[in-house]
Amino acid sequence: MTAEPGTHPTPPRASEPASTPELVLCAVDEPLARAWQTVVAPRTARVRVHQGSVLDVVADAVVSPANSYGWMRGGIDAVYATAFPEVEQNVRSAVLAYHGGELPIGEALVVPTGEPQPAWLISSPTMREPGERLPADTVHPYLAARAVFLLWRDGALEHGGRVRHAVGRIAMPGLGTGVGGVAPEVCARQVAAAWDEVFAAR
Repeated sequence: MTAEPGTHPTPPRASEPASTPELVLCAVDEPLARAWQTVVAPRTARVRVHQGSVLDVVADAVVSPANSYGWMRGGIDAVYATAFPEVEQNVRSAVLAYHGGELPIGEALVVPTGEPQPAWLISSPTMREPGERLPADTVHPYLAARAVFLLWRDGALEHGGRVRHAVGRIAMPGLGTGVGGVAPEVCARQVAAAWDEVFAAR
């Protein structure tokens, strides 16, 4: 049996990290998987689509399309909180320590999951309040994706080292497509725009 793209172990890294992460876009539902495949994946061989749970992907980091306060009680965040019992407290502590208790939409932070794999969770809010329904003209998926990509490109870990040195592969679920109600095509277009802005010129 051949492993689905993104489900095999991350290959050993060269001493010099790649200029982009390997991004695995995850979707449980067919409409989002199709939108990922049509809009984002053709941009580069570094982007793949996995139809299934984000937790099925072997990755160095998973993306949490969080709320600004770091509560992880619904949607994919609740799945993460169950799989990684320490992670909600890690997110909440980081939001309080570095952002005064509220991580603005358009910014992201990385915390350890407390597990060996994935070792990291990137929290990037798509909504301010937990359970918020996003308007049809929202740009929050774009802002959240851009924050993830900038954190990977330029960010540092709390105890030293660069995010890009520790994270080779990122698994990303839909951003705002669950509780937030964002249409799959809208999310995909905005993630693609964020990728192009941060990485296309490099």
